[in-house]
Amino acid sequence: MAAASNQKSRKVKALLAGGLVLGVGAAVTLAAWTDQEWASGTFTAGSFNIQGTTDPALAEGNWSDHATEGTAAALTFEVNAANLMPGSVVAEGFALRTASGTTYDAATNLIAATSTGGNAANLSYEIFTVDSMAACTPTAVAATGSAIVAGGTDFGPDAPSATEFTLQSVADAAGTPTILCFQVTAKNTLVQAQTATATWQFEATSVE
Repeated sequence: MAAASNQKSRKVKALLAGGLVLGVGAAVTLAAWTDQEWASGTFTAGSFNIQGTTDPALAEGNWSDHATEGTAAALTFEVNAANLMPGSVVAEGFALRTASGTTYDAATNLIAATSTGGNAANLSYEIFTVDSMAACTPTAVAATGSAIVAGGTDFGPDAPSATEFTLQSVADAAGTPTILCFQVTAKNTLVQAQTATATWQFEATSVE
């Protein structure tokens, strides 16, 4: 009888011990700690725009966007542009810059130069960069200009390659102007009393 009592006592102690172990395990789980860290960021896009002017004085109020063919800046070539003869050469300036608020420089390319009208195929052109609008004359540009499109280039949908120039942005202000000089030459095939309208298209891409 005593042996049976001792065996029962050991079982009770074993169960109690097991209960104590389970109890301690539950207490550790309930006492676990947690903590968190958060991080956030705000992302704002920069601004990008170029604009142009034909104003010889580059006056601030005369710069604007010419984003489509329908809003193209009208280049007023010298008087002889309305009275050409074979071999005539006329020139006119057009300035480009990054607009105020633009936060990136602009890699700019001529992507098309087209001509329409009866004399569309009877004109050629070249483009120079010059220091001032006053330097955009057939005589002056040959001496001081830097060509980005070579003389004798025909109008067409595919612009010459390697015409890129950079418009520099300026913090909190409009960028420094780049002045282009367009020079157009009448070929020997020019037809009397026929006209032609030329359109140049530039595209600017933001660069860091």
